[in-house]
Amino acid sequence: MPLRHPRAHRQGRAARGAATRLKEAAMDRRLFLQTGAALGQALVIGFGGLPAPAAAKSMRKEALDAWLAVGADGRITVYSGKVDLGTGVRTALTQMVADELEVPMERIALMMGDTATTIDQGQTAGSLSISVGGQQLRRACATARQALATRAATAWGVGPDEVVFQGDGFVRLQADPAKSASYPSLLAEGIQAIEVDPKAPLKKASAHRFVGKSVKRLDIPAKVTGEFTYVHDIRLPGMVHARVLRPDAIQASLMSVDETEAKQLPGYLGTVHKGNFLAVLAKTEWEAVQAAQKVRPTWSVWKGLPAQDRMMETWRAQPVVKTEPRPSHGDVDAGLQQAARTFKASYEFGIHSHASLGPSCAVARAEGGSLEIWSPSQATHSLQTEVALMLGTQPAKVQLHYVDGSGCYGRNGHEDCTADAALAATLLSEKTGQPATVRVQWMRDDEHGWDPKSPPTVVDLEAGLDAQGGVTAWKSRFIIAMQNGTLEEFPLLAAVHSGVAKKGSYTGNIAHNSDVEYAFPATLTRVDRVGNAFLRTAHLRTPGRMQNNFANESFFDELAAAARKDPVQMRLAYLKDPRSREVIEAAAKMAGWQARPAFSAPMPGAVARGRGFAYIRYQNEHTYVAMVCDVAVDRASGKIRVERVFCSHDCGQVINPDGVVNQVEGGIVQTISRTLLEEVRFDASRVTTTDWASYPILTFPEVPRIEVQVINRPEAPPWGAGEMAAAIVPAAIGNGVYDAVGVRLRSVPFVPSRVLAALAAAPKVS
Repeated sequence: MPLRHPRAHRQGRAARGAATRLKEAAMDRRLFLQTGAALGQALVIGFGGLPAPAAAKSMRKEALDAWLAVGADGRITVYSGKVDLGTGVRTALTQMVADELEVPMERIALMMGDTATTIDQGQTAGSLSISVGGQQLRRACATARQALATRAATAWGVGPDEVVFQGDGFVRLQADPAKSASYPSLLAEGIQAIEVDPKAPLKKASAHRFVGKSVKRLDIPAKVTGEFTYVHDIRLPGMVHARVLRPDAIQASLMSVDETEAKQLPGYLGTVHKGNFLAVLAKTEWEAVQAAQKVRPTWSVWKGLPAQDRMMETWRAQPVVKTEPRPSHGDVDAGLQQAARTFKASYEFGIHSHASLGPSCAVARAEGGSLEIWSPSQATHSLQTEVALMLGTQPAKVQLHYVDGSGCYGRNGHEDCTADAALAATLLSEKTGQPATVRVQWMRDDEHGWDPKSPPTVVDLEAGLDAQGGVTAWKSRFIIAMQNGTLEEFPLLAAVHSGVAKKGSYTGNIAHNSDVEYAFPATLTRVDRVGNAFLRTAHLRTPGRMQNNFANESFFDELAAAARKDPVQMRLAYLKDPRSREVIEAAAKMAGWQARPAFSAPMPGAVARGRGFAYIRYQNEHTYVAMVCDVAVDRASGKIRVERVFCSHDCGQVINPDGVVNQVEGGIVQTISRTLLEEVRFDASRVTTTDWASYPILTFPEVPRIEVQVINRPEAPPWGAGEMAAAIVPAAIGNGVYDAVGVRLRSVPFVPSRVLAALAAAPKVS
């Protein structure tokens, strides 16, 4: 069963007792200073993973010492702006670095995401940690290897090609192996003067010792034994605990606060607020939870959300803010006119939550106008700017340390929770005139109710077939959310509630994979962006690519079924790229695919089974994935069960095969859940799916058997693996459902009520 968490608090629907005005709801300064001092004496620093103070180093990406440092003991510290969100990137990057530097992996320490010591390599998203971040580290390490050879050669009076590396942190003279020099003796001094050489030769794949091998994850042993340090484990002197009280409605205003009951609780320290931001403070976490249930805020009424059952109609009816051109070719109108038959269909994809199993958490310390923050954010460098903008200060006065948290799957609540802690600590420090350290841990209704959501998507498609079943034209229109502003301008909850004006939303590049890769005679793709996404939005695993591929790959199967052609063979007929063809053929072979048209006749019995196929080249330029899903449909209940999945995956050079398989499997499992079960629901005021009962996810017994074939291309560039397989799961399941029962599901999620409605509306086939 999914993890379940107690509800954070009851948010006051009306004031109870003698409500005081906001100006009277402030914390008593003397009370806080007394209890805070006692608390500081009681707490012990129990966090051994805090980063050490940064040694003087460059922060220019062109400087070698911005990327690595060689210690006197031969250990090498590598600085990565990317972070490990539980994906195994820490291990994979260490493999890449170890090979380029020719040292054992255990000699390498990876510092990740610290804004004071690491280069801003962009947020950890888009499956770019290896393909972009890893390649940058490789180039820096290749430069270091080049410098080691050059410096040793100069000292020995030989050419650099006479210096050899033997993988132990020493270089040796080829003609006299007894003559050696350690890395520290060559690089510990003067590394600041070395610039990264963008042309420094990388090692050949044939020379790799670690890359390409399933090295065991570096983080797993400590996680298994419970010794791993998460952000939730941080305890600092004088730290207090906070819970943020959310409005009754998304845009409600705070009218008053009654603390009468809360003041009777032991450990209660009061509240801090700014605008509509209201946080309770207590000595311990449990006391903060109790206090959040006893403080009674009164909120104004707001009912601005559309009717749930008309959400897609409302979405479609919005004015178009921006139309984006996408790659198109040929005369689509002529192709449709010449077609023997034309087909139209519309597809919809609902709103999803990130649904992280563990709660978001962060700790912030405010002192003298500066902030030090411990956060699990996937974007510490941009969040540094976001927090500074929220507080009206300079980014240089905000330092973030990355500390592992729960899985985020895109931009979940981590950044908002971090902003909660930052604002609460700042307000508390201003109120008391003393340094303040505040820990905020979200509750389940925070995570489900207030994380930014994936926006809805509507897709209209039209295509023509000639008399032989060939495609004459393909036309599509995608209605997707508008992206306003940069990542640094994201509307953090604390910024919105404290009255800091922010621009609209950040959705990620959700127009990707709207245009199809298939070589049809004519294609026309139009992307229309609308301005009101109803809820606060952000990227969620495989943003846009999943929704767009669902429509395209499902409609492709509709055409194959109408032409009475095998869907695999029909795809191959329109693909020229040999890697596309290879990955499709591999998936079909894995699954024992028997070429035939989908759904010829109804199967007997209460449960019908079918097979669905789907394919993607991610963003039409990166990783290739193909998939077969075996599904079972219960005609009586409408429940779909995915029984088996076969996936072939080509992401170029594979750094850690087991890590790739883990990411592919995880993406498939999560997206089966999103496809069959998950749907954010709301009333006129707020999100109502705020727990695991109202927002169920896939349970362990429902996880199918998954087989993954990784196609390794050692001499090719490495591409991402975290999001690509997830993109094709909805289409593969939907195509399997059609093969099983002959009905086309065009709206995600495929909940039983929609399946039953589709079955009831389908023409009877004898």
